[in-house]
Amino acid sequence: MPETGPEWLYEAGIGEARAALVDDDQILEAAIELDDSTALKVGLVARARLVELLPGRRGRVTLDGGEALINYLPPGITQGASLTVEIVREALPEAGRAKLAKAVPSDLPPCPAPTLYERLMATGLPVHSPRAHEFDALEAAGWSELLDEAVSGEIVFPLGALRLSPTPAMTLFDVDGAPPLYTLAIAAAHAVARAIRRHGIGGSIGIDFPTLAGKAQRSAVAAAIDESLPQPFERTAMNGFGFLQIVRARPRASIPEILRADPVGAAARAAIRTLERTPPTASRRHTLPAAVHTRLMTRPDWLAELARRTGVVHELESAR
Repeated sequence: MPETGPEWLYEAGIGEARAALVDDDQILEAAIELDDSTALKVGLVARARLVELLPGRRGRVTLDGGEALINYLPPGITQGASLTVEIVREALPEAGRAKLAKAVPSDLPPCPAPTLYERLMATGLPVHSPRAHEFDALEAAGWSELLDEAVSGEIVFPLGALRLSPTPAMTLFDVDGAPPLYTLAIAAAHAVARAIRRHGIGGSIGIDFPTLAGKAQRSAVAAAIDESLPQPFERTAMNGFGFLQIVRARPRASIPEILRADPVGAAARAAIRTLERTPPTASRRHTLPAAVHTRLMTRPDWLAELARRTGVVHELESAR
């Protein structure tokens, strides 16, 4: 068979849209867009009201869907004034409270943010949308494994393993594996670059490699990251203790951040995806973890959409 090259697999799921860039049956990039019509998403242009002035031509604005921090305010603008803004970063989940979305003043006419599907189409790569009754190409490429990586933080590669840990300051990768350490570090550099891309990780990223003795070896590890991680990004050199930092744009939350911010919601969306793909001849009775069952009972719209798509009313029970 001729090679088709990379293509996007896209699913307009119940509760979320999901996509993966797949090449040679491997997920190169992935994205999840939660079904939240009120969220302030990147690319939204809308009217807003300045409710707080902050030092440095910064402020806080309110608009339909929430609040956002704004940079580069026009000189002389006063509190309470209205202006048009564009969302350039979505709200980011953090322990305790989320970081507000970020906006900038805009001269563009108001327009909604592009959807995930529209963003995929804009890449120019083929977009394929498998139906629920068809072969599960997304799962075959490793969708469940990718979600497990995001939730557990355990990412295995041929010579070792990575531990991924999102923190408020940065996303950290810890490298673990057996000597020889230089060989391990080179393999880990490629694995970290793949993981950053797969999980859509942005912002500050710290990598704790094994300590290497020579500058040439440390430079080779940095070069391995440059080889595997698509631009744009900035990075430091690896220091004598094995630490290297990468900085990438962070327009939206990574997949680990999305899943860890609401583990029950993530499990509920995964369960309803499975139910949507259950053959109509299978049992209609399903037992779910108590927390997942409770969450689904609060979303009759999801269950109604599931029944519409499958033609089956599923009987969901709680495992107690």
